[in-house]
Amino acid sequence: MTTGESGPTITDAMQHLTAYNAAAGARSIAEVTRAAGTAWVDALTGAVPPAGLATRGLLWWTTMADRRAPQWHLPNEIVLTTAFAHLRDFSPATADPDLIPTLVLPPQAGHSSHVIDFAPGQSQLETIAAAGLDRLYALEWRPATTATRGVTITDYLDVIDRSIRRMGGRANLVGDCQGGWLAAIYAALHPERVHTLTLAGAPIDFHAGESVIASSTRALGGLFGLAPYRAIVALGGGNMPGSAPLANFIAIQPQSEIGRQLDLLNNITDDAHVARYRVFEDWFKHTQDIPGAFYLWLVEHLFQRNELIAGDLVIAGRRADLRAITCPLFLLAGSTDHITPPAQLFAAAAAVGTPGELVTQRTATGGHLGLFMGHNALAEDWPVLMAGVYALS
Repeated sequence: MTTGESGPTITDAMQHLTAYNAAAGARSIAEVTRAAGTAWVDALTGAVPPAGLATRGLLWWTTMADRRAPQWHLPNEIVLTTAFAHLRDFSPATADPDLIPTLVLPPQAGHSSHVIDFAPGQSQLETIAAAGLDRLYALEWRPATTATRGVTITDYLDVIDRSIRRMGGRANLVGDCQGGWLAAIYAALHPERVHTLTLAGAPIDFHAGESVIASSTRALGGLFGLAPYRAIVALGGGNMPGSAPLANFIAIQPQSEIGRQLDLLNNITDDAHVARYRVFEDWFKHTQDIPGAFYLWLVEHLFQRNELIAGDLVIAGRRADLRAITCPLFLLAGSTDHITPPAQLFAAAAAVGTPGELVTQRTATGGHLGLFMGHNALAEDWPVLMAGVYALS
């Protein structure tokens, strides 16, 4: 497949993408090299008798290789199901029936939705419920299959609408990353069903700030259009393989991956450290595919054309006008988020119709994943934002 008989090929496109990722990680190569040159020696020889090196190395290797499927930690019940999504009800029996319900839309970038209930004591859902918003629901994005490769943006919006109708017709909507721009689009099309809108690490202006992913997508789009992405989807049997974004994330910050494995080796006999390592790796490395039609749509209309912030996004004949959103808006960005820089999220404040006094903006310490599972964000930022939502519910 090529863009023309004498034009650039898909191989050229993949080489450009690799070059972008390499450039992104280049700043950290010296740091990685220094870490690898000292930590490995310390881990393997530091106070470890020679007879124990083989046992320690084998334990480290088997722990790295032993991946398990992530699990939900909070009690819940599936109350609505489709081929690509489950609606899970996390509400306890004691939940106030008069409270406006809250619906959380998790990220979807090749990983499971369990990130919002990452671990006991480290759960976004637990934090939201602790703020009093215990009429609590979440959509779980199921792995794409051959049967769901044709699922579209309208299907996703429809399952959100069916979920909110089932919950009573109006909800506090919370969207993380991809779940955030999806929540914003839904709120623009159905403002009467959204009581408050909370967005965390969600790209609204996909071209704002400095983001390797956004920059590389725009550059590839200018050179090859959708051809590279169509090729990846074709190789995935009609779906975007979850392993592809995982490889991208690791390429962007290789020092994080290497450092995590070195830390494991250095602490392989520390049961608490190994347990924490397992929880993260089980989520991070347990990838799932994304419906191909949906993925290609978002690359074209959001990453490349940036139609949401431009006001040009049309879905099923309707324009998703962010100015139609007038409900209270809560925004949470990460100070060092390299996936969704704060500028991409905070652009929403000026684009919506919500009065300025009803917009709350907050910047958490840390990066992208820390917004959803990090101790600091869950202890310092989410309680404040959710207290504001609860006061209105």
